[in-house]
Amino acid sequence: MALAYAMVMTMKRKSLIAGLGALSALMAMTPMADAGNRRDEQDAARRAMLDGQVMPFSLIKRRVDAAVGDATYLGSEFNPSSNRYRLKYVKNGKVVWVDAEGRTGDITGWAR
Repeated sequence: MALAYAMVMTMKRKSLIAGLGALSALMAMTPMADAGNRRDEQDAARRAMLDGQVMPFSLIKRRVDAAVGDATYLGSEFNPSSNRYRLKYVKNGKVVWVDAEGRTGDITGWAR
């Protein structure tokens, strides 16, 4: 009986280890996929800027920074189909998204 119990516990331990291994492999792959998408987005923004379709990001960010005042910049996204940027800030403890037209740098929308 003790032998049967030991075999069951060994099988449970192996199943647990296999499950944890599969979970960690899945988690390790997720950031790489996200990093790849971010890189594609950056490449698209750079190509659009070099082709003259959008202003340099630094100029757009400077304009938006002036409009949001003392907010803390968190990051941005570029939409290549519309040539628009979405910049993310924190102001007074709340997240604020600001949409800007890539061609002109004009602010086209705000969201809280």
